[in-house]
Amino acid sequence: MARLTIDRAQKRFGTYTALDEVSLAVEDGEFVAVLGASGCGKTTLLRQIAGFDKLDGGSITIGDRLVSSDTQHVPPEHRKIGIVFQSYALWPHMSVAENVAYGLTVAGVRDPERARRVAAALDLVGLSGFADRRPGLLSGGQRQRVALARCLVTEPSLVLLDEPLANLDVHLRASMEEEFSRFHERTGTTMVYITHDQAEAMALADRIAVMDRGRLLQLATPSMLYREPANATVAGFIGDGMVLPATVLSGPDAGRCKVRVLGVEAVVRCRPDQTAGDNAKICLRARDIGIAAANGTGIAAHVERLSYQGGFFRMEARPVANPNMLLHLDVPEPTPAEPGGTITLAISDGWVIPAETVADLAA
Repeated sequence: MARLTIDRAQKRFGTYTALDEVSLAVEDGEFVAVLGASGCGKTTLLRQIAGFDKLDGGSITIGDRLVSSDTQHVPPEHRKIGIVFQSYALWPHMSVAENVAYGLTVAGVRDPERARRVAAALDLVGLSGFADRRPGLLSGGQRQRVALARCLVTEPSLVLLDEPLANLDVHLRASMEEEFSRFHERTGTTMVYITHDQAEAMALADRIAVMDRGRLLQLATPSMLYREPANATVAGFIGDGMVLPATVLSGPDAGRCKVRVLGVEAVVRCRPDQTAGDNAKICLRARDIGIAAANGTGIAAHVERLSYQGGFFRMEARPVANPNMLLHLDVPEPTPAEPGGTITLAISDGWVIPAETVADLAA
């Protein structure tokens, strides 16, 4: 196990900046997911940690060892890092045991030590009885576990996982999420997990680093990321959040502020240092909006679409005060209105997005 420290990492490809002053600290034994849409820089960051590319600025330290800077670059094979790829990358002509042993063989480890470590790695991922099989006879989930065993057998201080579940169907993906979680609990290995899937990141990680356009926007626990996004980009990306303009009418009282949004007043969560004023933004989740009580006040809206989700409907509605805005909420069946009808919405909760445009990474 090892602590990973990335300090103001920069990577450019010609005039394009792929990593823009990224700083990230992963604690010893921590599971951190790096989350973002395609092109955000998450795979570029993994390549810098692994040593596949050289940094243009900043530094990367694994444990107490500086492995990357603008003047120093330790090759991948000398970083004591394990990598699990999306494509498995298994040799089809080799048995499971031979695939797992490959890194040890290259490193000059011989039997009986090699056989002992291969058996231990296969046992750890639940494949003890599959040593003599070829990869073509395994399911996708089993092949991914072989790839994980091959990574672990070299006893890495840090494990990098590059969208390892992307090629699996929904059922296998859920099963492998449990496998990764149990593996991390058993071994306590420091893990960095690259993904574009929010559900995976939320289910697996101790903390999540959200990236966009080469920058790290926020690093926080899944709960904190969902409840208190650091800026509008994170708010809109995580959990299908709705970002609405608002006026903060009063400062915080027991962690909540009074705001005016779409012409009505509501009480939402806010930071202790939040100040009153115009030009604020709030983040709403589907659960923060509901149908107002009969004869209650709220936001008048036209129902645009209903989507049945099994036991409830996802409703999309446009506020009368701002028809260009689309709100969504979950309503039980039977629905109170059909598309084209008018409803009144009430806001029960929400979050005043901090004015800063850069996340507070100490959160």
